[in-house]
Amino acid sequence: MSSTLQSLENWVAEVAALTRPANIHWCDGSEAEYAALKQQMLREGTLVELNQQTHPGCYLHRSHPLDVARVEHLTFVCPPQREDAGPNNHWMDPAEAHRKIDALFDGCMQGRTMYVIPYCMGPIDSPLARCGVEITDSAYVVANMKIMTRMGAAAQARIEREGSFVKGLHSSGELDPERRFIMHFPHELTIKSYGSGYGGNALLGKKCHALRIASHQARSEGWLAEHMLIVGIENPQGETHYVAAAFPSACGKTNLAMLIPPQGYREAGWKVWTIGDDICWMRPGADGRLYAINPEAGFFGVAPGTSASTNPNALNSIARDTIFTNVAVTADNQPWWEGLPGTPVTDWQGRAYDPANGPAAHPNSRFTVSARQCPTWSEQAEAAQGVPLSAIVFGGRRPSLLPLVMEARDWSHGVLMGAAMGSETTAAATGAVGVLRRDSMAMKPFCGYHYGDYFAHWLSFDQPQARLPKLFHVNWFRKGSDGKFLWPGFGDNLRVLEWMIKRVQGRVDGVETPIGILPAHDELELDGSGIERARLDALLAVDTPAWQEELHAIGAYLDEFGSRLPERLRQEHRRVAAALADAARPQCEAAGA
Repeated sequence: MSSTLQSLENWVAEVAALTRPANIHWCDGSEAEYAALKQQMLREGTLVELNQQTHPGCYLHRSHPLDVARVEHLTFVCPPQREDAGPNNHWMDPAEAHRKIDALFDGCMQGRTMYVIPYCMGPIDSPLARCGVEITDSAYVVANMKIMTRMGAAAQARIEREGSFVKGLHSSGELDPERRFIMHFPHELTIKSYGSGYGGNALLGKKCHALRIASHQARSEGWLAEHMLIVGIENPQGETHYVAAAFPSACGKTNLAMLIPPQGYREAGWKVWTIGDDICWMRPGADGRLYAINPEAGFFGVAPGTSASTNPNALNSIARDTIFTNVAVTADNQPWWEGLPGTPVTDWQGRAYDPANGPAAHPNSRFTVSARQCPTWSEQAEAAQGVPLSAIVFGGRRPSLLPLVMEARDWSHGVLMGAAMGSETTAAATGAVGVLRRDSMAMKPFCGYHYGDYFAHWLSFDQPQARLPKLFHVNWFRKGSDGKFLWPGFGDNLRVLEWMIKRVQGRVDGVETPIGILPAHDELELDGSGIERARLDALLAVDTPAWQEELHAIGAYLDEFGSRLPERLRQEHRRVAAALADAARPQCEAAGA
C-alpha cells in the first residue's frame, strides 16, 4: 500500500532514505493488522498478556525505567523567530533543530520496520477534524494510535482528498535520555520526536499535534485547541447542556468527565454524558455558538487513583481490550495499582514487588482504551458538527482564597480568570509544598505559540454576533481551619454544574462581588450533601485584602508576557483591582471607626 498523494509519497521516501528501515508498512487500521501487531509484540516481549478471564483483550507494556513521562525540558517549539515561541516555551532555531534531530534519525531504523500511520483527529467526516501522518519504528505506538485516533485507510483517503496533513516523525532510538528531543515546527506543521517511547512523547497525535501544533493551526484558522474535558449534563426534562473544563494535572479532569450524579439526582433523572476527558477543539458555528469536538477516540488515562470509589466508570471502561503501561501485576496476572484491592507480586519494572523500591505501579502508569467502552460515552462524541457549549470552566487546586464557584461578568473577565488560574503544589510533587504555579487555561506545557498572542486570540471570539458560553472558575479543593476539604467533590460537583446551567438559563440571579458572580445561599441544591450553612459560607467567602494581594501577583505574572499581552486584558485586570479597592474602602473605614 502507498499513497496517491505525491507530497506524502515524497515525504515517506525522504524519511526512509534518512532512517534506512529494513521494510516499510503502511497502516490500514484494520482489526487484522492490530491483531498481528499484538502477536508480534508478544513474541518480542514488548507486550505481556494479562489474565484473559478477568481482563479479556488486555495487555501490559513496560517502558524503559528512564522513559516514563513527558520531558518538558527537552520539548521545543521552533518558529523562525524566538519571540513567537514566547516565554512559555523552549525555543530553538528551526534550522538548528532540524540539524540536531536529523543527525539522531540518521540510520536509526536499520533492522526495524518503519510504520506509516495516517490518522484523523476528530470524527472522520467532521469539518472540525484535522489529519496527520506519523512515521514510527514502534509497534507499541501503532497499537496506541489505533485506539487513540481514527487511524488507517479512511484517514488516508481524507488526507489524499484534502492534500494537507501534519507530519510526525518518531523513533524510539536508543531510549537514551541524553539523546532525546521532541521538536515542533508549527509553521511547517511538522513534529519530530526521538529517543522516547512514552505516550505523550511518542503518540504524536496527542499533545504534540492535538495541542501544540493544533493551537497554532487554530489561531490562524479562527478556532481554539484546548486542554479541556467535554461533558454533557442532561436534566430531568431531557435537555442536555455541554460543558468544557480546563484543569491542571491532579485536579480531577477525568473524574469530572465521567461524573456519577449523587443518588438524589439519579433518582430525579439527571444523567451525565462523556464526550472527552482531555482535549477539546471548538469553533464558532453559523448560529454564533461555540461547537466542540473531542479530537481523540480513546483515553490515555493515569491508572493510580482510578478505583471503584473515585471513578467507577473509568474502571469499568478498562475491564477489557486495554493496553496498560507500567502498572503492577497480581499473582493471578491481573493489572494492579495503588488504590485497587488485592496485592501486587510484580512491580512496574517486572521485579518482585518490594515496598522499599517505591510504589508497585509507576505514579504515571497509564491505560489506553477506546472511549466507546466508557459506560457514559455519548454518540454525540461522533457528531460531525460537534456539540454546542453552554459553559467553559476553569479550575485549580487552591486550599484558600478561591471560592467554590464564580462566574465571569463577561468574556474579558473570563479570559482573565483562565489566564490567572493555577494550583498550589502538594506533597506528591517534588520541591516545596504550597507554592502557587500559574497554568493559564491549563495550557502552559502545550500552547504552541506566545501566551500573549494566545490571550489575544481568546479575546478575539467576543464579536457582536457571538453567542458565547458563560465562563466560570471552580475550586473543589478549598480547606477549612482544620485542614480538611470543605467540599465533598466527585459526584457532588454536579450541584455546582447545575447552578451554572441555571445561570445559563437565567433562572437564578447570583450575587455580584468584585471577583465575579457567586451563588446566593439558596441557589445551590444541597439536599443530601451534608453541607451545613457555616461550611457553605466558608466555601463562598471573599477575603478582599487577600484578593488584592492576589490581583497584584496576577499582574506581575501577566507582565512576563511583555508587549504582546493584550491591552484589553490589562484593562480588565485594572477593573477588577479597582472593584476590590472600592469594596475594601468601607471595610477600612469601619475598622478605623
